[in-house]
Amino acid sequence: MSNASPGSLESVVIVGASSSLARAMAACFAAGDHALVLAGRDTAELEVIAQDLRVRYARPCRVLHFDALDYGSHPGFVAECTAALGAPPDGAVVCFGMLPVQEEAQEDFTVAGRCLDTNYTGAMSVLERFAGVFEARGSGFIAAVSSVAGDRGRKSNYHYGAAKAALNAFLGGLQNRLHARGVSVTTVKPGFLDTKMTWGLVLPALLVTDPERAAAIAVRGILKRRSIVYVPGYWRLIMLVIRHIPGVIFKRLSL
Repeated sequence: MSNASPGSLESVVIVGASSSLARAMAACFAAGDHALVLAGRDTAELEVIAQDLRVRYARPCRVLHFDALDYGSHPGFVAECTAALGAPPDGAVVCFGMLPVQEEAQEDFTVAGRCLDTNYTGAMSVLERFAGVFEARGSGFIAAVSSVAGDRGRKSNYHYGAAKAALNAFLGGLQNRLHARGVSVTTVKPGFLDTKMTWGLVLPALLVTDPERAAAIAVRGILKRRSIVYVPGYWRLIMLVIRHIPGVIFKRLSL
């Protein structure tokens, strides 16, 4: 482990750090000399990830418990991050999410509600807490992993897409609020990723990206303070086309 203290390095909190994409993003940040806090529900799994990052990159890496649906704990969580790092973090990245089976979400409101609560409400709640800290300080960066699914509702995943669309709107408003204070806000919009979340789905092979490549693109965009990062970049063009298909045609498509 590095002799450097967490407070002497730029630091980032990764919330929902056990996903394949989050792990790869953590490695990118660690390789770029960032101290880390990895947060999520399964702290035992996160400790294994953290130890690997400490050994490979010689960077401080702390582990904290976080539950996206325990909204009341979120203000205290931000304080825990500051205590773990010895100073307020320089950035916060939300990576957690839930991709329900569309038919289950249509039939069971519990599934639909958990989709919205996880993908939007939980992310909004914790990011508001970090936003307040960064706004008061006048520096920092915020990012959240959304999805191209939020760009236009499609019958194959419209519950998931609706939750991500809400997250996109929230991040856009947060960016408008925090820009003058020197705080950047980045919306990361991946397309199809080869992860546990998409396991078993029939996906077009040419459009599937591995988590390591996706993470490198996302982290580069976050550190360059870009507003929106499509992962990979060709999804910007794909979604531009999809958004501009006339409604009279779009409703007849199977997307």
